[in-house]
Amino acid sequence: MAKEESFDIVSQVDMQEADNAVQQAVKEIAQRYDLKDTGSKLTLDKHAATVTVSAPSEFVVGQIVDMLGSKLFKRGIDLKALDWGTLETASGGTVRRTATIVNGIEMELARRINKEIREEKFKVKVQIEGDKLRVFSASRDELQAVITFVKAQDYGIPLQFTNRR
Repeated sequence: MAKEESFDIVSQVDMQEADNAVQQAVKEIAQRYDLKDTGSKLTLDKHAATVTVSAPSEFVVGQIVDMLGSKLFKRGIDLKALDWGTLETASGGTVRRTATIVNGIEMELARRINKEIREEKFKVKVQIEGDKLRVFSASRDELQAVITFVKAQDYGIPLQFTNRR
């Protein structure tokens, strides 16, 4: 009997890199002439995994979101990792927009990925383990085919493939 190979499908964001990107964006807000004295704020709550933008207008919020996106992209964080909420009015005539950072695969999405892999009739076994999926097979080629298949799909969150054994 051949030894089984495996890998994990996960969705993780390096919070230190996210913090570095937010700090770079905060510095740029303080230096840019069009944002310098607007009273705009950008904060990251690592424990709640949220990013909050507060600014005097919707336009300025959009500029800060775009700037943060470019900083995150440069640090290797997929922009799909941020789930932006709607604009809300805040005190003092300002507007606020909050994004949650996606960490882990939700159970419903994990079931959907599992079902789609099974429908493709790969010779693999898939187990859902909390917020990740583990894929087993005796053939490395089958595992590579599953990785290629999953990369080709759009699940709305960034997926990584780790723990190849």
